Amino acid sequence: MIVMYDRVFLVVLDSLGVGAAKDAHKYGDDGANTLGHIIEKGNYNLNILEKLGFLNLVGVNKERTIGYRAIIEPKNLAKDTLNGHYEMMGLIEKKPFQTYPDGFPLELISEIQRAVNREVIGNVVASGTKIIEELGEMHIKTGAIIVYTSADSVLQVAAHESVIPVEELYNICKKISEIVLTEKYKIGRVIARPFVGKVGDFVRTPRRKDFTVVPKENYLDLLYRNGVEVLGIGKIGDIFANKSITTSIKTSNNIDGLMKLIDVAKSNFKGLCFVNLNDFDTLYGHRRDRDGYLRALEELNYYLPIFLNRLKSTDLVIFTADHGNDPTYSGTDHTRENVPLIVYSTKMKDSGKLDNRNTLADIGATIIDNYDINDTLNTGTSFLELLH
Repeated sequence: MIVMYDRVFLVVLDSLGVGAAKDAHKYGDDGANTLGHIIEKGNYNLNILEKLGFLNLVGVNKERTIGYRAIIEPKNLAKDTLNGHYEMMGLIEKKPFQTYPDGFPLELISEIQRAVNREVIGNVVASGTKIIEELGEMHIKTGAIIVYTSADSVLQVAAHESVIPVEELYNICKKISEIVLTEKYKIGRVIARPFVGKVGDFVRTPRRKDFTVVPKENYLDLLYRNGVEVLGIGKIGDIFANKSITTSIKTSNNIDGLMKLIDVAKSNFKGLCFVNLNDFDTLYGHRRDRDGYLRALEELNYYLPIFLNRLKSTDLVIFTADHGNDPTYSGTDHTRENVPLIVYSTKMKDSGKLDNRNTLADIGATIIDNYDINDTLNTGTSFLELLH
């Protein structure tokens, strides 16, 4: 086995799109550009991201960059977390998960109430922070669970920890997942959303838990079966239902995720370290907070040198995103965008632009190529040989 890099760090900057995909008009997302619109006012400090070539992808031409860069067009038919991450690992679903813009059907709500022996309130498309503000008091008084959805294919269940302890909430969500993660409803995820606090001052806790469908055969399975360690940081374990994940490490926020990434870089770990930094999407993209999104990118920019300085010559870093979520755009939904591909190693002698890629699956194909594993999926094309 010829391995070019002992360790691959795949870091997903959740929702950091770099411009409308060619089919964005089908999704009502013409003109979306998450990174481009965040920096368009010019008041930013992103010197490390600039050096890596991120800003070149949105028209800010910096000649002296390190590593390689390209734009990736999504091939999946959605614009959500699951499909974006699945595609990276070579799994491209032909039928998108179902969304429920008018709330869930009453038949499903009745099934849920019977299964968990609690009433349901809510059943609307809503922001998670707003719905607990609106229905939190009623939940506390009645013990009914707050059920809501979003533009994603997701069923979220919010409950105050003093009313429904976290482990009980997890059990409730597990029962619900057995109903909805099926072909009948084709919902992608059930998310437990515990919160604390008093009326008028409710706060969601970091003890969120996702219940997802078990994904079909993908590049993580090939890595795992061939003895390559797969370490998931953030919600990676939840996204892939912990299938073919050797170790899963939870995080409370982006900074926590970066600290854990740095710890892994300092360790003797070998294999794939797959990281999701979710605050960009959850806290700023969906809430249409351009300034907050920029601050989060500047935080990333601040901590990146600590991580990059820990890298060995046998390490490869790949930065990308799973979809867009333009904080300057209308509504609160994800936006159909191309995503960045930034590839870096300290041993690279060259740098510059790669040809644009037409699927995120090229990332997974490159990773298994690095570990000299036969690609039995053939959904992506490796770019390993282009890295010098």
